[in-house]
Amino acid sequence: MPGTMGLGLPAFLAVWTLMMAAMMLPATSLVAALYARTITAHRASRMVVFTVAYLLVWAAAGLPGYALAVGLDRAASLPAAAGTAVAAAVFAVSGVYQLTPVKDRCLARCRSPIGLMLRYASYPGPSRDLRAGAHHGAFCLGCCWSLMVLLAAFGVMNLWAMVVLAFVITTEKLAPVGRLVARVVGIASIALAVAVFWVPALAPGLTGAGMAGM
Repeated sequence: MPGTMGLGLPAFLAVWTLMMAAMMLPATSLVAALYARTITAHRASRMVVFTVAYLLVWAAAGLPGYALAVGLDRAASLPAAAGTAVAAAVFAVSGVYQLTPVKDRCLARCRSPIGLMLRYASYPGPSRDLRAGAHHGAFCLGCCWSLMVLLAAFGVMNLWAMVVLAFVITTEKLAPVGRLVARVVGIASIALAVAVFWVPALAPGLTGAGMAGM
């Protein structure tokens, strides 16, 4: 489904946060497990704080996500050629970011949890878990926002797209070939930015292709 799926802001943020939890938590499991080992008391409650802080970062990202979704709702009412052009822009932006030094830096931080643990151990006071979860969430956002943007093209509630993107995110962060996967995905996204002009069905969330019979 395109855009906001007909949801208001509160409902959209709730759905968005649940989606991000399903897609991101498997990829951040290694960092969470290592962080849990650094906790000597009240482990369960402190891990809840860490996880909630992590998800709050992604919930906050839902605000610009909602603004983008509103714009995509309007784009869906434009002629098909305009929707295709918007889809090409989404693919291009995502693909180019995948190849940037900023993406590399954020991905490197996510792939090197030991360095993160040393940083988090230096956080003083009872706010440590909150700060650690928010910090890791910020790096995950910097690493993965370009992949989430692809949901605009594929369809916000496209289950297959969510599964594939969750697999890509987990592979980028945990697999030995993660950096290579990030670059391959970037090149593939740029290729889709060109191909969508000939095959609009590549972006059903914006072009409506393949949805007429639904």
